[in-house]
Amino acid sequence: MENITSHPILEIPERKKITFSFDGKKLSGYEGMVISSALFLNKIKVFGHHVKDSSPQGIFCANGQCSQCNVIANGIPVKACMTPLIEDMIIKSCNGLPELPVEDKPVSVGDSEIINLEVLVIGAGPAGLSATKILGESKLNVLLVDDKDRFGGKLVLQTHKFFGSQEDVYAGKRGIDIAKILGQSVLSLKNVQVWLNSVCLAVFSDGYVGILKNNKEYVLVKPKYLLVATGAREKMLIFPGNTLPGVYGAGAFQTLVNRDLIRAAEKTFIVGGGNVGLIAGYHAIQAGIEVVGLIEAMPQCGGYKVHEDKLRRLGVPIFTNHTIISANGYNKVESITIAQIDEKFKAISGNEKTFTCDTILIAVGLNPVNEFYQKAMEYGLKVWVAGDAQEIAEASAAIFTGKIEALKILKEIGIKTEEDLKTLKKFYEIMKAKPPPPVDIDFSHKEEGIFPVFYCNQEIPCNPCTTVCPNEQIETIDDLITQLPYFKDEQECIGCGKCVAVCPGLAVVLKDYRKDKNNPFITFPLELTANKLEKDHKIIVVNNDQELGEFKVHRTRILKEFPKTQLITVKLPSEIAKQAVAIKLVESTYSEPTEIYQRDFTDDDIIICRCERVSVGEIRKWIRSGVKDFNELKALTKIGMGACGGKTCTPLINRVFQEEGISIDDITSGTKRPLFMEVPMGIFALAKEKKERK
Repeated sequence: MENITSHPILEIPERKKITFSFDGKKLSGYEGMVISSALFLNKIKVFGHHVKDSSPQGIFCANGQCSQCNVIANGIPVKACMTPLIEDMIIKSCNGLPELPVEDKPVSVGDSEIINLEVLVIGAGPAGLSATKILGESKLNVLLVDDKDRFGGKLVLQTHKFFGSQEDVYAGKRGIDIAKILGQSVLSLKNVQVWLNSVCLAVFSDGYVGILKNNKEYVLVKPKYLLVATGAREKMLIFPGNTLPGVYGAGAFQTLVNRDLIRAAEKTFIVGGGNVGLIAGYHAIQAGIEVVGLIEAMPQCGGYKVHEDKLRRLGVPIFTNHTIISANGYNKVESITIAQIDEKFKAISGNEKTFTCDTILIAVGLNPVNEFYQKAMEYGLKVWVAGDAQEIAEASAAIFTGKIEALKILKEIGIKTEEDLKTLKKFYEIMKAKPPPPVDIDFSHKEEGIFPVFYCNQEIPCNPCTTVCPNEQIETIDDLITQLPYFKDEQECIGCGKCVAVCPGLAVVLKDYRKDKNNPFITFPLELTANKLEKDHKIIVVNNDQELGEFKVHRTRILKEFPKTQLITVKLPSEIAKQAVAIKLVESTYSEPTEIYQRDFTDDDIIICRCERVSVGEIRKWIRSGVKDFNELKALTKIGMGACGGKTCTPLINRVFQEEGISIDDITSGTKRPLFMEVPMGIFALAKEKKERK
């Protein structure tokens, strides 16, 4: 089994082991775990084969958006990533739809329950929870709906500490803990109802919203006010092998590893140097998974520099100005081929490199899940949108948009609050801003006394270190949250280590020259092992570019406020101490490129529509023949007619149109389905088996 039994951040809960079968083979998993994770637990990553070309099918989004992971569970087609495992469940590969029964039992149909209320909030992520809290505190009748089994949205996947303002967005706390804080604040409100495991299916022209409550009962809800906080879905790229099992979104990887505690890979390669890709790489290392490398098409990574530095210090090669050429393998990923690109983002022939890996994480951005909002706007409903469904940004920014949109709803109703909308908007603009380039900083320091050194050199919104110092000796210039911190040195540092432990970027080091100027004590943060390091344990000290040597631990502390961050004190020679910025537990091992993957790919080899297995070549053929209407493309090729309803392929096809010189303004958009998520007809019609009279 591939379960995680020890983790530096996550608690390993007691889980009830249950049995199930997959294609006739008896297996075991854990009660409540979704099917896809149970299959991964048993090293099964191919869930079926496509009926069109027998291509292997696995997971991609693990978020209920793409339908790549469909299986047959107890005779019914379901999404493996959204369906909980139950005792003795019979699961079969999905190789097309199952045969319909020859004779069905007679059924009766009924009318849906209709619920009228003041506010419906769709999505219990950071935006939806923050909005619900404000609305509920104003005594409004609120229903909060989410398709997962717990609060938090993507917060439940985030084991790292958050940036931003400690007061406003819980900076310095981990995403998993912020999810619990926000969730508890909502549960404490008596006038707020919460439906988890409940999928919103559609918004109708008469103002009703169709909801599959508890995945069992179809209910119609008619709110006076609707807030859509449905988050985002992951973007995909067009390249050969992009649908192989083992190619999936970074969010799917974090779901497997951080939510369901599955060691989902041995060797992974990351495509995309934004915060999502950089953070996913660090999460992989925490779970004991090797990160073979990371590529970024731009000259610099787009994520926070401190996240990038964490990977570099741990020996992860980062290739900027590179792109993916292909994912290689037959039934699964076996390697990745990358290449350097020129200023026009074209691969430079002859410098391809192939690395062995079993997983490729795609972290090239997100698209808003905003179809509910768009449809509600079309029908003239009173609707607002928050979080990533409004604009893609960090989770801390989503907290602000949730508050802002909730205040707009209160203003519409005529309820006054003490919250200042202008101030919230100002902070939101700060939180969503792209990180600026790093600044040059002189990190030289005096060699006497004790003091913290801040190895952050990018002006991003972050202030936890300024709030935890008991002597208030850490400030930023003009007290601006985006300015870099510094130690005032008006009072002697007491060496408590709180600034080291709270830093989201692990970029604060405590240097102590009081006892020995030639061999000072240096204290580093460590979040790579669940085991407390003992005195004399050997660790490796590094700077941003190289390993500086192996040294023994002098002391280990764990502060009560920060129980998952070890403070490791090491005695270092003065010259080493000047350069030391971090520590790691093992020497870096670099994967050398293998022989170049020898295969010529064409557009006909690259799939753009996963559900119907339509190639880029076929799309280009029809575009070049004059087709500019998505509906015509759909009729000709079946794109967008699969289970996901075009959620993944539409942005990719738009890109092909642009590559062919056709402006987005000249394209006729496709007609969206009235139902945004799949639902069995029996549930939609409230069908029940008739009981025969005796």
